[in-house]
Amino acid sequence: MSPTPPTCRSCGAAGLLTILSLGQTPLANALLTADQLARPEPRYPLDLVFCSGCSLVQITETVPPEELFRDYLYFSSFSETMLRHAAELAGRVIAERHLGPTSLVVEIASNDGYLLQFYHQQGVPVLGIEPAQNIARVAQEERGVRTLCEFFGAALAGQLRAQGAQADVIHANNVLAHVADLNGVVAGLGTLLKAGGVAVIEVPYVKDLIDHVEFDTIYHEHLCYFSLTALDRLFRRHGLQVQDVERLPIHGGSLRVFVARAPAAGGPGRARVDALLHEEATWGVDQIAFYRGFGARVERLRDDLRELLRGLKAAGQQIAVYGASAKGSTLLNYCGIGPAVLDFVVDRSPVKQGRYTPGTHLPIYAPEKLLEARPDYVLLLTWNFADEILAQQAAFRQAGGRFILPIPEVKVV
Repeated sequence: MSPTPPTCRSCGAAGLLTILSLGQTPLANALLTADQLARPEPRYPLDLVFCSGCSLVQITETVPPEELFRDYLYFSSFSETMLRHAAELAGRVIAERHLGPTSLVVEIASNDGYLLQFYHQQGVPVLGIEPAQNIARVAQEERGVRTLCEFFGAALAGQLRAQGAQADVIHANNVLAHVADLNGVVAGLGTLLKAGGVAVIEVPYVKDLIDHVEFDTIYHEHLCYFSLTALDRLFRRHGLQVQDVERLPIHGGSLRVFVARAPAAGGPGRARVDALLHEEATWGVDQIAFYRGFGARVERLRDDLRELLRGLKAAGQQIAVYGASAKGSTLLNYCGIGPAVLDFVVDRSPVKQGRYTPGTHLPIYAPEKLLEARPDYVLLLTWNFADEILAQQAAFRQAGGRFILPIPEVKVV
């Protein structure tokens, strides 16, 4: 366990200001086997802070990446929403960048090849960089995606470039928030990019996190929570420039930025960047005042959810959970909701089934368990895929089962 860092992960400024403390929590993806239930679980502080120097929102604790990512249980391909998102993005980039058999597309934290497979299928050479050995193996063996099982950073980028690898496109989807050496990774992007190449980076958007009370997206893997302002300052420090930006609904609200080494030539892309930077200045991205009320709103949501669940349980209702997700771990542990109120969890991922949730020790089954056990209510922890999951569970809902959505406010559907 590391001490609280005295300086910002991005700009190095001191004097980080506290936004919210979620207490001591277990690692969100550290699902347990049955023989681990009796052992003590490591817990770490989960405190959210703000840097007034560069506007970056971040947590204070750094858990060693080897502990978090070498054996990982999140497979992107189990989400149909993620697969559609990846296929659409790959098709668009291939067309816009005129990619072909002499191109190279690299993805950092490429998971099980969920994105690069769509380039590979079109004859575009790819290279995945994925530190989780179990997941990298799936990408290579099941999808034919060439994958290097390593952590990405400036040193690895230098090695790849020395070997002749330069990327036309680098994807970094939902990984920039996970890296402890933020500046090293961004420097590596600049090293690996070909002249005229582009890095396409997606991160959850801090404005949506605050506006929609998405506190459950805060866990130890997510070290940083980005605004465009924070990203722009980070990239400029390394000679890179944001050339375009898009807001996306995925994951509760995300930013997609297009970053290159060459200065932007202006045009509609840069106009969108300037417009969003101005918008962020207007709502106070640089001011702690914008973030101050977040903690109180999180507490109210926690109290509302506990009141509903405990009331249902007292009335004799059976309550299950959908989604053995990282965000679900944060929510259950912070809210203090466990086996006294909830009966079991279901999840589509076979690698999670048969295990138990961190801290709360709820058993995890396949989704078919819902129709077998017929609970009265299901708490939907993977609310960011609500439309997909509610459609999949049409039979359960038609049989009278109801879902509880906890974010951005507690409601029953």
